[in-house]
Amino acid sequence: MTREIVVSVDGMGGDNAPQAVIDGLAIAHIRHPKARFLLHGDHARLQSILLTRPALKNIAQIVHCDDVVGMDDKPSQALRRGRNTSMWRAIDSVRNKDAQVVVSAGNTGALMAMAKVQLRTVPGLSRPAIAAIWPTIRGQSIVLDVGANIDTDARQLFDFALIGEAYARVVLGLDRPSVGLLNVGAEEMKGNEAVKAAAAALKSSGLPLRFYGFVEGDDISTGTVDVVVTSGFTGNVALKAAEGTARLIGHYIKSAMARSFLSRIGYVFARPGFNVLKQKLDPRAVNGGVFLGLNGVVVKSHGGTDGVGFATALDLAIEMGGSDFVQRVADAMANLPASARALEGSKPEGMSESGPVAEAAAS
Repeated sequence: MTREIVVSVDGMGGDNAPQAVIDGLAIAHIRHPKARFLLHGDHARLQSILLTRPALKNIAQIVHCDDVVGMDDKPSQALRRGRNTSMWRAIDSVRNKDAQVVVSAGNTGALMAMAKVQLRTVPGLSRPAIAAIWPTIRGQSIVLDVGANIDTDARQLFDFALIGEAYARVVLGLDRPSVGLLNVGAEEMKGNEAVKAAAAALKSSGLPLRFYGFVEGDDISTGTVDVVVTSGFTGNVALKAAEGTARLIGHYIKSAMARSFLSRIGYVFARPGFNVLKQKLDPRAVNGGVFLGLNGVVVKSHGGTDGVGFATALDLAIEMGGSDFVQRVADAMANLPASARALEGSKPEGMSESGPVAEAAAS
């Protein structure tokens, strides 16, 4: 980080707030000593914990808020009463340019709704999307959308490919990331009309985009492409399935190692290898989804994470806050090819209209 970054933090969002939030700040401060934090929430509760973290005294400022968005609140409810909540005020700091980026572990739907109202979508972009960093055999990939849009048409998939590619350049440090559309098969005739129309438009766009074509579900974990584009419904299901599989593998290994005396002895000798595996399967190591396509950077931490996981989301926020990502997206949308503009308004038959906020999105 070459310049000072100010991170606006929802201090009350998440299942384990505010303790996990401040624990995460303490870890992030060690990694990013130049970063400063605006901590929004109940002053008395936040201050009582901050007093136990003297290293944060001069780099974390509390901004008092009386209200909190509940994890079960509907986005519409949060918007109606949200102007004095820690979540709203945290986003407001980015809108007012008091901070470069906001992080919250709170209600996903409410966070997206508030961010879209306050920061607005980049001109020319159909809808924002949530992007997640996905561990793969080759390293890491980007998957989007993972929960912001349940129904997705061809134009939105096209847009997600552009913003996902720009995000991969910043976060993965790739000059020319490869992009694939998630489908039920790699053959051109497979898939619904939205996926096929988006693929055709990407192929004929003339953009300097490495479009791979269709990828299948198993291609995500193998890292076939750097950016996997899909609907929020499918992406969220895939994300939760992957998290559950990681926990299942961990459970199987733990049970196997405790099955007999010999297996317990073997575990002692194999412990370094199992520790590496544990770290790779730890969802806290890739915690943090970014709301792409807004006039500001919003990072969503998993609601149930601890301080270690929240620090990972802060790492991502600080990296994004020091980049020109928002301008890159704005430039890409301002120079859309005719093939993309022709997709505007297209929606497959039977697809319902839905806003950018999924009530069923992961929190």
